[in-house]
Amino acid sequence: MSKSVKAAVFGTGSWGTAFGTVLADAGCEVTLWARRPELVDAVNSTHTNPDYLPGVELPRSLRATTDAAEAARDADFTVLAVPSQTLRANLADWTPLLAPDTVLVSLMKGVELGTTMRMSEVIDDVAKVGPGRIAVVTGPNLAREIASRMPAAAVVACTDEAVAQKLQAASHTPYFRPYTNTDVVGCELGGAVKNVIGLAVGIADGMGLGDNAKGSLITRGLAETTRLGLAMGADPLTFAGLAGLGDLVATCSSPLSRNHTFGTNLGKGMTLQETIAVTRQTAEGVKSCESVLDLARRHGVDMPITETVVGIVHEGKPPVVALKELMSRSAKPERR
Repeated sequence: MSKSVKAAVFGTGSWGTAFGTVLADAGCEVTLWARRPELVDAVNSTHTNPDYLPGVELPRSLRATTDAAEAARDADFTVLAVPSQTLRANLADWTPLLAPDTVLVSLMKGVELGTTMRMSEVIDDVAKVGPGRIAVVTGPNLAREIASRMPAAAVVACTDEAVAQKLQAASHTPYFRPYTNTDVVGCELGGAVKNVIGLAVGIADGMGLGDNAKGSLITRGLAETTRLGLAMGADPLTFAGLAGLGDLVATCSSPLSRNHTFGTNLGKGMTLQETIAVTRQTAEGVKSCESVLDLARRHGVDMPITETVVGIVHEGKPPVVALKELMSRSAKPERR
């Protein structure tokens, strides 16, 4: 990858820093934007992100700044890696600073509360750049593993195949293998709903329900995601790929998953506030479960696992009661 490719990464959490590492390792000139000067100093002087990726050595070419205009200047790719529910307000501040032809890249896996917009839709609504200049990176991408240069694959999705291929080339390294896809709707839904299913599996693990329950929740969760995707015009094959099944399995299986860990704490009997207090980073499914359920209802799609998670997380329903209600639903054919 030519050194002439420039990228700005807005957000220095674990995934933003990890993807910035991928871009730098692929040969891009990368600048991270962070709010806190002490984090910027750590990245620039010690080549680490001690708050979010302790013990991981970052590329020496990776630099950070608190100046958003400096980060955005002349960037071929502007990567957005902030909590999904804060995207609209943040992007409104950053839009006047963006390079004229920059491609906006979403690393976020959520659905906006109230509007039920996917992240690419929020980006277009705020920045007015059109779908052809908005890309999505998704898949089984646990940030710490990628920052540690462990092998991973991902999907780079954009309605413009040429733009997807450009980002694919800019992020292809010996340990990170990106595939292109033009089904942005399916890729984003896979990433958003898997967080909700990850909460459900975590709750089941915290309750000690066993691997059969986990396998059932993963499989039926994928069915829910696919039903919603079909109702919204997505390609069903997307959900059998990295953005669907791949991301879902990683989230539901790994202790590195924030959503799985959050759910596990709930399943062990911690209250919502207690769980939030011990969670250092955003578990997107906690808020997005409500917007995903709202989206499903708008499209007339039945999503019982998502509804169960909303009941536990936001309505105070005890997990044991929610489980009994879920298991007592009327029997039906599997393909419904």
